[in-house]
This record gives sequence, C-alpha cells and structure tokens, in this order.
Amino acid sequence: MKQFNKVKQENLPYEKFLRFGPESLTESELLAIILRTGTRDKSALELAQEVLALADPSREGLLGLYDLPLERLMEIKGIGEVKAVKLKCITELSRRIASASARERICLQKPETVAAYYMEQLRHRRTECVVLVSVDAKVHLLRDTVMTSGSATMALISPREIFLEALKNQAVSIILIHNHPSGDPSPSKTDTELTGQIAGMGQMLGIPLLDHIIIGDNRYMSFRESKLLP
Repeated sequence: MKQFNKVKQENLPYEKFLRFGPESLTESELLAIILRTGTRDKSALELAQEVLALADPSREGLLGLYDLPLERLMEIKGIGEVKAVKLKCITELSRRIASASARERICLQKPETVAAYYMEQLRHRRTECVVLVSVDAKVHLLRDTVMTSGSATMALISPREIFLEALKNQAVSIILIHNHPSGDPSPSKTDTELTGQIAGMGQMLGIPLLDHIIIGDNRYMSFRESKLLP
C-alpha cells in the first residue's frame, strides 16, 4: 500500500500539468516531473522538496541552486550523477532565460541598468572576471565577451586585447565590466590606472570607453557616474 501511494504521489504533478498547465505547478512539482522518480522511501515530489531546501534563499527560485556543486546535490539520497546533471542544466537554463529577458530591457546609457543586468552573472564569482561590452552606433549591445577570469585578487587584461576584440566585433564604443569577489566595488589603484589607459587608447582609436562598472555584492561602482573617466 505504501508503494502504491508513493507511485500515486509521483504521478500527481504530471496529471496536474495535463489538466491545468505548467503555470499551475509549484517549483517542487515542476522539479518532480523533471526528476521523474524518487526513492523507495520518498516520492519524486518529496525528493524535489529536499533539493529546493538546499537553494540559496537570496536568489529567486531555481536560481538558488545555481552555485551548488554536483557533489553537494549528490549527497541527497536518490540524486545520482544523472539527476544532478539534469538539475544543473535546469538551473543554467533558468539563468539564461532570466538573462535573455533582462537583456531586452537593458539601457547601456544608464549604469544602473547595466549593473543590474550583469549583477547575478558576476557577483557570486570567487575570482575576478572582465567582460567587454561592444556597443553599436545606436548604443545597443552588439556582443559581450568574457575577456579573462583571473585570480582571487586580480584579473589580468591588457588594453591591446580589449581593442582587438572590440574591432573584431565592429564596436563603435565599449563598456568594461568586472567584479570584485570581496563584494566591495570600490576601485583599486590598478582598476583606476587600467581604466585611464583604456580610455586614452579608445580616444586614439575612435572607440571611446563609455564606462567601467565594478560589480560587488548587490552593489556597483560606475567610473562614469563617479566622474572618474578621463
């Protein structure tokens, strides 16, 4: 009888989907359909609830699982490597969908919207990462490129590499984004010096640096807003 009840519980989210559509399901029910099966003692729904209990509460929904390593997920009884990989793929899809939605609303002339767009992508990284944003003549995003992912204290990048990439992307102007793993977006001496070098080279090449934004933990610093651009 217990086994029959477990099978019935595992079928409930699927049946609910067919009757009322995906919007009627909770996140644990959606996850239960992805997982398909539970264990001898737990239904897929109970297993999904256990997985979601691991989520970072500071991040919305399934994105709270984004930073969990496979090994941590596999510590849950009933989550093997295959299911753990599925879960990581689901969280990555969720991140990309959220990013695509935000991309439509980004205004490159407003540092706060640029920072908001890259915040979730960069604020949790344990090493510094430099992103080059290539901009067209109408100040629209052409492409963003991860230029380097450095050590825990400094991302190494040269102005030459930045402008070679900008030229390849046919950029009219550029924006630099990078994160501080410490969570404090205050610019270092190296940040300020590098910004000055890139701004100067951009003026010579006719590809101006519109801004350099440093991402912290839910905070940002804009060289343009702070009037620190040469």
